[in-house]
Amino acid sequence: MTFDELLEGRPLVAILRGVPIPRALELARAVWDSGLGVVEVPIQTPAALECLRALAAQGHPVGAGTVRSPEQVAAAAEAGAVFTVAPGLDLDVVRASHAAGLPHLPGVATASEVHHALKAGCDWLKAFPAGSLGPGWLRELHGPFPEARFVATGGIGAHNAHEYLTAGARALGVGGAVTRDGGLPPLLEVLRTT
Repeated sequence: MTFDELLEGRPLVAILRGVPIPRALELARAVWDSGLGVVEVPIQTPAALECLRALAAQGHPVGAGTVRSPEQVAAAAEAGAVFTVAPGLDLDVVRASHAAGLPHLPGVATASEVHHALKAGCDWLKAFPAGSLGPGWLRELHGPFPEARFVATGGIGAHNAHEYLTAGARALGVGGAVTRDGGLPPLLEVLRTT
């Protein structure tokens, strides 16, 4: 499966970092039922890997986030992830993900990183930290890299989602605003109307 297939008509990558399995299942179901997104579980702890495994068993595409080593790629694949996400660009992780048949979303924050990620075969890129980079970064980077598809991640919520999508983000990676009590419904409402 490619990111084009995963994110077609789904502008939300809901990041469930450090969320207990029952709450993660509840949030994931709300995201899946909305038809507006996919779910990512950062796999920094054994408990997070178990959460990824539990969500992947539900029959919907789930990705592994904060993947920073080839060993984590292998663990993600074993747990049922169908894509990997990283905070930065590590070519060893890109190669390991692609070798495992998993599309990889590397974090980028500079033109050089965008260039090297595209050259490594990643056409979807995580603009991170988007809250610090700002919507203007997306508009400006689309000039020299029109083929890049950006997932703006970090500091995104209902209050600014429209701004990032209008600036050219193809999707939004959202953590805190999804996991905070009452945060998901207003975000989904903005995505429905954007």
